[in-house]
Order: sequence, then C-alpha cells, then structure tokens
Amino acid sequence: MPPLLFYLLALITLGFGFMVVTGRNPVTCALALAASFVGLAALFLSLDAYFIGIIQILVYAGAVMVLFLFIIMLLDIKTEEGKKLNLPAIVSGVLLATLLALQIIIVADGTPLAAKTPQDASLDMTAAAATVGWASVPTITKDLKAGELPDAKLIGFTLFDQYGFHLQVIGLLLLVGTIGVVVLSKRERSAP
Repeated sequence: MPPLLFYLLALITLGFGFMVVTGRNPVTCALALAASFVGLAALFLSLDAYFIGIIQILVYAGAVMVLFLFIIMLLDIKTEEGKKLNLPAIVSGVLLATLLALQIIIVADGTPLAAKTPQDASLDMTAAAATVGWASVPTITKDLKAGELPDAKLIGFTLFDQYGFHLQVIGLLLLVGTIGVVVLSKRERSAP
C-alpha cells in the first residue's frame, strides 16, 4: 500500500474518532464513529486482512451503530448547549493518551518482531493451525495443503467451540442492556 494512502486512511480514522470525543450532538458523534469504523476497515483491507475488514463493516459499522442510534433515539438525548469545557478532564485525557502512546512505542521497540520486515517473518500456516488445535480438521488441512490461510474457518471454530459460552454471555448482556434502556426510557416518559 502506498504510504500516502495509509496516512490518508489513518487521518480519516483519527479525525472522525476525534469528532466522536469532541462532538456535542450524540447522533453526530455516532455517525462520526461509523465513519471511523469504515476508515479502520479500509486499513484492515489494505493489510490484506479481508475477513477482519468485512467483519468491521458488518458488525461494527452496521449492527453496533444501528444499536447505538436506536438507543440514542429511544432515550431522546438533547444537544448539550451552553455547557462549558471541562479543562481538567481535557488535560487528563491528553496526558493519558500521551502515556498510552509512549507505552505502545516502548513495547513495540522491545519486541523481537520490531527488527523484522514482513519478508523476514514468513507465516507458517501449519504452525498457526496447530496452535489453535484444528490441524486435524479435514477442510482446514485441505486449505493448508493448497497454501491458503483459512482465517475465517479458524476464527469460526475458535469462537463457536472454545468460546461458545462467552459469546452467549455477551449476547445475554447486550439483551439485558437493551431491555434496561427500554425500561429506563419508559420510566422517564411516564414521570410527570
């Protein structure tokens, strides 16, 4: 990928992310979050991570944003007008972001992969499948012999076999949260 395209996509993602944090209208913030998700998906696609890029669009920019907009409309949140800026919160946020960036730089420089280029660090697909434990599954074994990376199959098997219970708990938490929002909004509207 050309560096100019990477910087453009990164600027789009970070710019809309900044709009999410600084916006005053909740609907505008939610739409800026969706645009930030699209920019992030484009970055994933440029790294040849097609599955993660498509999931980013379908799950986050699609389903999660619809849920956010539904909750925003259900709660009937008004625009915050006349609210003064909270200077201590802004300073502490910038300080935490700086500390996080420094920590990422220190950790990234300390890893042995930091000195390798993508050509030096080749991907051993058989070893990748063996770490997940699915090298004996016929379809994955066939894909590995063909030289294809079965990322969707490995992720699917891992999610629904090893983490099936965790997925159900997350679905239940989302359902309880949605019901809680409906109950809270009914309570506020029925109050005089």
